Amino acid sequence: MPERKILYTVMDKMKLSKTIKRIASEIVENHQEQYPLVIVGLKTRGEYIANRICAEILKAENIRLEKGVLDSTLFRDDFRVNLKVPSFSVNDMPFSIDGKKVVLVDDVIFTGRSVNAAINALMDRGRPKIIQFAVLIDRGFRELPVKADYIGEVVKTLPTQEIRVKLEEIDKEDAVYLVEKN
Repeated sequence: MPERKILYTVMDKMKLSKTIKRIASEIVENHQEQYPLVIVGLKTRGEYIANRICAEILKAENIRLEKGVLDSTLFRDDFRVNLKVPSFSVNDMPFSIDGKKVVLVDDVIFTGRSVNAAINALMDRGRPKIIQFAVLIDRGFRELPVKADYIGEVVKTLPTQEIRVKLEEIDKEDAVYLVEKN
């Protein structure tokens, strides 16, 4: 995929790290321990952000959370529209979600379709007591009535722009950029 023109840096490495630490702290503060808490990252970047959130919670609170990975591609309402064979991977959730508080984690919320698909995929695996959503960037333009419970930063964008999240684990760099669409 060709690089897109960077309009500005939303988060550098330090700000990204502080934002993930804050989200982790907010999750702990809002968990009343009524239900077991699990963290589930959405493929691909949500998985790595979820890992970092769990690491921060372990470091700050000495709480080791169960964490999983969810690929909701087959639950999207738009994958048939594109007439492409969807690319998907295996989910990794070696635990039951029944009766638990699940925090889904993703990098960017835009139309709401990805998180809606994730909720459907999650419900196919069991019946959690509570589902919450944590996201690094909320860029608006919702098409479905969904919202994030934990938001790193709200970034106002134009339809001609995108948010590009880069993570060391995949991109060899930690940063969030506002970019121009091709």
